[in-house]
Amino acid sequence: MYTDTGFWDTFRCLFPFLNLMYPSVNRQIQEGLVNTYKESGFFPEWASPGHRGCMIGNNSASVLADAYLKGVKVEDVQTLYEGLINGTKNVHPEVSSTGRLGYEYYNKLGYVPYDVKINENTARTLEYAYNDWCIYRMAKELNRPKKEQKLFAERAMNYRNVFDKESKLMRGRNQDGQFQSPFSPLKWGDAFTEGNSWHYSWSVFHDPQGLIDLMGGKESFVEMLDSVFIVPPLFDDSYYGQVIHEIREMTVMNMGNYAHGNQPIQHMIYLYNYAGEPWKAQYWLRQVMNRMYTAGPDGYCGDEDNGQTS
Repeated sequence: MYTDTGFWDTFRCLFPFLNLMYPSVNRQIQEGLVNTYKESGFFPEWASPGHRGCMIGNNSASVLADAYLKGVKVEDVQTLYEGLINGTKNVHPEVSSTGRLGYEYYNKLGYVPYDVKINENTARTLEYAYNDWCIYRMAKELNRPKKEQKLFAERAMNYRNVFDKESKLMRGRNQDGQFQSPFSPLKWGDAFTEGNSWHYSWSVFHDPQGLIDLMGGKESFVEMLDSVFIVPPLFDDSYYGQVIHEIREMTVMNMGNYAHGNQPIQHMIYLYNYAGEPWKAQYWLRQVMNRMYTAGPDGYCGDEDNGQTS
């Protein structure tokens, strides 16, 4: 009944919104996702319908877990959980964006290496870590064995494995443990997905305090947040060989390296609240609302992306 949605976009805001405002509709969607797993052996990541090779991550895990934990419960929760676990140790044989590409490295090393010919590897690591936290919460809710809970709780901390203390940013890391070099936080793509290190370094949805600690405490954390708006809208598009529309949208918005026209950084402003400076969140959120959303034909600052941007 329900199809044509991309979880890389919509796990962030749209599906949490549905849980709160339209739980009965979302319950039908969740039942449909479980049915897809029963029929194909995988939850979809970009249902249109069936499985489509588009974007990265195992974000069906967060969509399903968030719904269940907020009371939007499917009938066959055991199959739901089975499908979540299956996605952590398999990849679809024909559609590599379904399941977890690079799971062998991630499960062994705690990150997807930069030098194993898997693109957007650091972005995958960060998203898999959040997905694992969601699975941990499901495991805890279902009273799964403590060892199983512990495994996913520990994997949820894998974001630390791609954090570079020297630059205070997320960075590609090679299989031997060394960080990829040379490193430019302005380089789009490569280790990241439709963004750069300035955008992805905030992708720790489940542990903001842990990220604050990694960056050296609240004062240093706020300085890094401020830097996103201070650094000019410069970019390195060499990975793509052209200026993709997401880059152009960032430059047109002219809010430093803040790129509200695409998903990876859309939550960043709220992190000021966790660092004790909510007035900065209020200021920048007002800037975004007034400058990036209008009632005209150019009312969005980028793709609407399945309802996520609105």
